[in-house]
Amino acid sequence: MVESSSERLLTPGEVAALFRVDPKTVTRWAAAGRISSIRTPGGHRRFRESEVHALLRGEDVLTADRPAGESPRV
Repeated sequence: MVESSSERLLTPGEVAALFRVDPKTVTRWAAAGRISSIRTPGGHRRFRESEVHALLRGEDVLTADRPAGESPRV
């Protein structure tokens, strides 16, 4: 899968700061499928900035990992 170079990717710490939770909570959300993540070649999780901001606005974000009609439970 090739990612768009214009899409900014956020670290778990950056996402955690936006949601005001611990970074481990963001990692658990990703493991549970509540938010999609991308793995770097080194195995670290990264999150699409556009999806994170959409979730912050309360929008239903569909990802390839989540079927239509199933909303994130963040």
